Amino acid sequence: MSNQFEPGTYVILAGHKDWGLGQVQCVVGVRVTVNFEHAGKRLINIAHAELKSATPDEIKELERS
Repeated sequence: MSNQFEPGTYVILAGHKDWGLGQVQCVVGVRVTVNFEHAGKRLINIAHAELKSATPDEIKELERS
């Protein structure tokens, strides 16, 4: 399974928007390490969780809140 995430990508974890904006730190297969604003560093298995790239509008909205 290939994915679109690479270090530096800003992401949001569906179901945990309260974690805030996350920045991808490392990608190994389906395991993505993300540093979230309000939840710290988390290891996300994208085979079981919906991690999506943040759009510029989402980034602005989350930065304001």
